[in-house]
Amino acid sequence: MARHVFLTGPPGVGKTTLIQKAIGVLQSSGLPVDGFYTQEVRQEGKRIGFDVITLSGAQGPLSRVGSQILPGKPECRVGQYVVDLDSFEQLALPVLKNSGPSCGARHRVCVIDEIGKMELFSQPFIQAVREMLSTPGTIVVGTIPVPKGKPLALVEEIRKRRDVKLFSVTRENRNSLLPDIVAVVQSSRI
Repeated sequence: MARHVFLTGPPGVGKTTLIQKAIGVLQSSGLPVDGFYTQEVRQEGKRIGFDVITLSGAQGPLSRVGSQILPGKPECRVGQYVVDLDSFEQLALPVLKNSGPSCGARHRVCVIDEIGKMELFSQPFIQAVREMLSTPGTIVVGTIPVPKGKPLALVEEIRKRRDVKLFSVTRENRNSLLPDIVAVVQSSRI
């Protein structure tokens, strides 16, 4: 039976918007929800990077176009974007490590939007995701990219897990998937 829910689809199809809607429905049902999502950063109509935003409201850079690499730091680059690994880990890791069931709660939802090339530069992030997927009482709701080019090991692990329900988001179905996503999470609580 599926316990975790992952959305996949091409960039810009609406995965993050769908995750945000699911967060609202799950929180209003009384389920503890924590985690983070990523958001485009635009300047003068052009995308200049991405930010990480935790559900508690903390925000910081994930990547920027053409940012300078700090001396002594490894270059983490995806296309034109330089990943700010320190900022990402400072925001994402505490949220993930605190996402197990809390006192009095049997289940907790952790949102991870997304598990992609930029995030996978962080080995502590990879380890935290694997631990969460195996923690009883933790339900992960996340996004992963569509397969393209060289496979991403953690993404492929997630695709193959028996306890994962994978939804392919398209422009045609993105407005009708919310009830199905919520139903899988709700049934995981039983």
